[in-house]
Amino acid sequence: MALHTWDTRTSGYTEIYARVRGWWMVLADGSNPLSVYTAQFEGTGIDAAAFAQLTSRQAQRSSNVMQTKCDAELANYVEHPAPWEGLHVCTVTVSVTDRSTSDTGSATYAVPVSVVANCPPAASAPGDRCALVAFYTDASRIVY
Repeated sequence: MALHTWDTRTSGYTEIYARVRGWWMVLADGSNPLSVYTAQFEGTGIDAAAFAQLTSRQAQRSSNVMQTKCDAELANYVEHPAPWEGLHVCTVTVSVTDRSTSDTGSATYAVPVSVVANCPPAASAPGDRCALVAFYTDASRIVY
C-alpha cells in the first residue's frame, strides 16, 4: 500500500524512496538485487523527474488495500512453490487515488502488486518478523 502513497506537499522524492528502500532485504544469494527494487518502484510511475513535475502541481497519491491473496491461493505459486519454508508470495490489489491542486477532480484506479516476504523459520529471515525481499508492479511479473 505504501508503494502507492505519497504527498509532494510534505515529502521529497529522496525521503519517499528511502522509506520504501528501508523495507527491502537483499538476500544472501543475490536473487533480489537493488536494481530490481529500483525498476519496480519506478514502475509505479514515480521517479525523480516525475516527482519534481508533480511537486509543482502539489500532487498526492493515496491507496488502500482492496484484496490480498497469498501462497496456495495463487495458481502460479501452486505450480511453482517457494524454494524454502518461510518465503511467501502475495498478490495485493490496491485502490489508488491521485489528486493535485491543478486538477478539478481525482483519478481512482485499481492496481495489482506482487509482494514477496521472507519470514521465520527461514534462516535468512530476521528472527522476529518478515522482511520484504521483492515487489513487482510490472504486469508481466505479477503473480496470480
